[in-house]
Amino acid sequence: MKKFLKFLFCVILIAISIGLLFVGNGYKMYQEAIEAVPLEEKIAQIKETPNYTTLEELPQMYINAVISVEDHRFYGHPGIDIIAIGRALINDIKAMSFVEGGSTITQQLAKNVYFTQEKKIERKIAEVFMAFQMENNLDKNEILELYLNTSYFGDGYHTPKEAARGYFNKELEELTDGECVMLAGIPNAPSVYAPTKNWNLAKQRQKQVANKMVEYGYLTQSQAEKIISENISV
Repeated sequence: MKKFLKFLFCVILIAISIGLLFVGNGYKMYQEAIEAVPLEEKIAQIKETPNYTTLEELPQMYINAVISVEDHRFYGHPGIDIIAIGRALINDIKAMSFVEGGSTITQQLAKNVYFTQEKKIERKIAEVFMAFQMENNLDKNEILELYLNTSYFGDGYHTPKEAARGYFNKELEELTDGECVMLAGIPNAPSVYAPTKNWNLAKQRQKQVANKMVEYGYLTQSQAEKIISENISV
């Protein structure tokens, strides 16, 4: 029994040491990123993007769809979602791979503007530190607006305004509910869900987003069904 306890203590000690090493490396990565380009400067660069889209220009249906499918607790968490992280960790352990990230909109913004898409533990930790930095310096609506303008929509479109014009030949205020919901689902995998790439998969993704909106109270089931059955021209 004593040998087992010693062994267990050693395992725990090693695990803690490895964890601290990853945290230290992640914090260093965060520090280097924020020192290279301060947050204020990075925000100014993003807002100079051609066709930058303000939150006021976006249909409420589109905003609700994005929040439902990307981060439904967005307005209630401090930058990270412990529940989502815990769920993702369990699923990753089961799969023995990074199959789910549990990232919030704030974390995704941090990744979009400061880090690579590489799935490394240090990068995820750096992303968390950067998310806290953003939450301490920006309000939620500004974080959401910046996130939407740093998401890629496929086919060379980098802002919601560009994507609405490119896919539907419309200005944002002209989008139908069905088009808003479809547009919200594209950035998750633009090469897969862009309606010009695979219409059937784009419709499947639209249905997933609509179902999430029902789940979180943004739509009734009948409203979702109407949106899914809407005739959309691309």
